[in-house]
Amino acid sequence: MYQYDQIDQSLVDQRVAQYRDQTQRYLAGQLSEDDFRSLRLRNGLYIQKHAPMLRISIPYGLLRPAQVRMLARVAREYDKGYGHFSTRQNMQFNWPKLELVPDILALLATVQLHGIQTSGNCIRNVTADHLAGVAVDELEDPRPWCEYIRQWATLHPEFSYLPRKFKIAVTGSPADRAASRVHDVGLHLRKNEQGEVGFEVLVGGGLGRAPMIGHVIREFLPKKDLLAYLEAILRVYNLEGRRDNIHKARIKILVKAIGPAKMRELVEEEFAAAKDTAPVFDAAEFERIKAFFAPKVYESLQDQDVISGKPQEFRNWFQYNTRKHKVAGYRAVFLSLKSPTRPPGDITADELDRVADLAEQYSLGEIRSTHDQNVLFAHVKQSDLFALWQQLKLIDLATANIGTLTDMICCPGGDFCALANARSIPLATQINERFDSLDYLYDLGEIQLKMSGCMNGCGHHSVGHIGVLGVDKDGEEWYQITLGGSTGGHDASLGKVIGPSVAHDDVAETIERIIHVFVEHRQEEERFLDTFRRIGVAPFKAKVYAPADQAA
Repeated sequence: MYQYDQIDQSLVDQRVAQYRDQTQRYLAGQLSEDDFRSLRLRNGLYIQKHAPMLRISIPYGLLRPAQVRMLARVAREYDKGYGHFSTRQNMQFNWPKLELVPDILALLATVQLHGIQTSGNCIRNVTADHLAGVAVDELEDPRPWCEYIRQWATLHPEFSYLPRKFKIAVTGSPADRAASRVHDVGLHLRKNEQGEVGFEVLVGGGLGRAPMIGHVIREFLPKKDLLAYLEAILRVYNLEGRRDNIHKARIKILVKAIGPAKMRELVEEEFAAAKDTAPVFDAAEFERIKAFFAPKVYESLQDQDVISGKPQEFRNWFQYNTRKHKVAGYRAVFLSLKSPTRPPGDITADELDRVADLAEQYSLGEIRSTHDQNVLFAHVKQSDLFALWQQLKLIDLATANIGTLTDMICCPGGDFCALANARSIPLATQINERFDSLDYLYDLGEIQLKMSGCMNGCGHHSVGHIGVLGVDKDGEEWYQITLGGSTGGHDASLGKVIGPSVAHDDVAETIERIIHVFVEHRQEEERFLDTFRRIGVAPFKAKVYAPADQAA
């Protein structure tokens, strides 16, 4: 993974010193609340319902053991003993003291971590496929391009005060595990007719209160033009995006207002006009960056049968929590943060320390955070899988449920977030209790359940096969249900609302009714999403809103 040089380290250290001074001036009454707000946000600090929340950037989800141990230390010494992985592959701490945040950032800087641009109206953390570099379906590793973009975007003077936040995702796989179609800009590595690799560029995706799927505005962009084209997009957005209404300030609203064709025209005009002043592709610098992502030094191994004679529990874990690796003899392994005993995405300080140890022992010293709020060991020898599974069981990270109903995405919701209309975490408990049979979950196949506590959509409910959105009704928690969402490649879609919202205590039963319709209408090994698209929303709606005596 990328290693800071002296310039990188100096920038982060100086940023910590600046923020320490800003915090001291705020606490001394020399900075107003409004003035301090924009400064703290650009260093990742929110003021939440009960306490500040600090968001730490994890570019493209890649971590070293020393960094994970530092996150554990922060959780133990400055928080309540745990952290939370977000859907943007970042780490969040929910209980730091405002006056101690500069100390936290100073510690993080010693291991090349920071909170820069994890909030505010700027270019946020650049994300990638969590299987980048090891996926068998990958055209090219997108992570060097993510790092190239990150360095260009960090503290970029022209794009530090955009109309609204701006998110970029890069993928080298047609499966689009980076959910790039619901980002402000999605970049897909593609080959043109001449066999050259470049980018398909999408603009205008996003979730929140007006979810939209991005539009292709460039079918093929040469690699050398990437930064120049991104500057053109951002310049158009900076000039044309709305600033009078926070709910209509995202680039997706601009694209919808003027249309994708007009957006393409404006970007191409800006791209052509700024050719002489746009960033020039520095091939030597890119090769320097790319060298940090060279393939690991793997042993010469062969694929082997690792499940014969092993317990069924391990066989289930192998099937659901491991993925094929492009190198023979290895597997990628998901560490599930979705056991019934934890809020989705949460991990304790002790678990973080143990994950760092296990990564050194079993995954060539590399840890990854995923878009689904889990952790990934990308380089595990097949001969080590059983031993690793035994170790993960001891720390509650071996629940064999990746891709199933209980592998749910869930924002912190009303338990922490000041913006939330309703709680999300108690719903996860409800659902886990209702669907406590793993064998039943396996029979159901792939189902993506995603929950958000408010319209901001941090839990990605709009693109869940089953989406749950918390809404407020006269001070009470109710939940709107959507079906049929997806982030999968060209198959991306937004969920459809099935009807009136349901009460908090009825959510798990509602999901169970939805599952009953799926089981009743499913053909052969159809996925939930396939069945929904074939039969439509009507059968689900009829079952959900049927009287209790008819729904049984």
